[in-house]
Amino acid sequence: MTAPIDLLVIGGGINGCGVARDAAGRGLSVTLCEKGDLAEGTSSRSGKYIHGGLRYLEYYEFRLVREALIEREVVLAAAPHIAWPLRLILPHSPDQRPRWLIRLGLFLYDNLGGRKRVPGTSAIDLHKAPEGKVMNKAFRKGFAYYDVWCDDARLTVLNAIDAHRRGADILTRTECVSLSREGPVWAATLRDVETGQTRQLKARAVFNAAGPWVENVLGGVARQNSRFKTRLVKGSHIILKRWWEGDHGYVLQAPDKRLIFVNPYLEDLALIGTTDIPFEGTPETVAIAPEETEYLLGILNRYFDVALTAEDVRHSYSGVRSLFDDDADKSASAVTRDYTFELSGDADRAPMLSAFGGKITTFRKLAEHGMQKLKPFFPEAGADWTSTAPLPGGSMPNADFAAWFEGFEANHPWLPAPLAKHLAQTYGTDAERL
Repeated sequence: MTAPIDLLVIGGGINGCGVARDAAGRGLSVTLCEKGDLAEGTSSRSGKYIHGGLRYLEYYEFRLVREALIEREVVLAAAPHIAWPLRLILPHSPDQRPRWLIRLGLFLYDNLGGRKRVPGTSAIDLHKAPEGKVMNKAFRKGFAYYDVWCDDARLTVLNAIDAHRRGADILTRTECVSLSREGPVWAATLRDVETGQTRQLKARAVFNAAGPWVENVLGGVARQNSRFKTRLVKGSHIILKRWWEGDHGYVLQAPDKRLIFVNPYLEDLALIGTTDIPFEGTPETVAIAPEETEYLLGILNRYFDVALTAEDVRHSYSGVRSLFDDDADKSASAVTRDYTFELSGDADRAPMLSAFGGKITTFRKLAEHGMQKLKPFFPEAGADWTSTAPLPGGSMPNADFAAWFEGFEANHPWLPAPLAKHLAQTYGTDAERL
């Protein structure tokens, strides 16, 4: 009989891969199973930001914003090849928020998180600044601030790679179909979704990081009752041909008080989003609705000197966010993006820790906090370690991608410039091995 592993992680999104990395780095034996591919669901369908959440300040979520702003700096230091500061132009729209409130929010945003690598905020005259050239002349005043752009899917994969290098087994297209407690361990049945073959595995603990499927794992797979519920929210993005010059993006205030991000994407495209709509279907079938496209285009046409229609949309994608449901009567936009845990088990029974809520920015802290909750069950586990450890490819002096890339190009003059940049921004220092 094979000896039990320490931890079975269910879910190959950013939270699950972050947990697998953290646990493996503490010396635990780890297996992660994901019924699809890594980051196939929500974790590759985000707005591609590691950000504090400027809008959350309106809901007094200062702890969440502070934690998220600190994590911006951690990700910039750990993975400078896939994350970098992005300058954002926020035009003032007095119909939505007074200017003093935005200035106060940006002041807090600049100072809550111990900013090091991210530049600060400045006021801007849109009638004089080049960034205002493409804007509706009704908007004159604004602000320029920075958040951190990140390749969300690659961030997930890098966590899985690091977990694997530290000894974890990463099983994609492998679904956990049953879980039952057998004394001090969990007995799990894993099924290969392509061949139908099953395997048995025993684990001292289970970490349920299934995101939109967290309740399915609890109730349907493990047959456990839960005090908590999730609230599913659909977020959709559209991609268009870029209509402005420069590497900056824009942040637009919508009539419903959402902030809509308009970002440079790839070489000549623009990524716009996101919507926030309650979702009651199955996450596997999520897709943008015509009303969402009209909503986003309407905001663009209000702020910019353009006349965009649905025919201008080149592509779209949608994801389902799994938010912690606190039973409050709130709009989808107002539901907290914070996370919480539910722990079942005691000193004599195998624990299951389920994560509810969260967002891509705080994945590392979610994993760290989760492992702290499991520490009583694993007294032999190592201490917290991920806050200063680079991700694969991120070991660059001073986390300075530009300086490292200059040397990479000089060492590989035969590489076409676009390919060199692609390899560098995908693999970082691991591109040398390639």
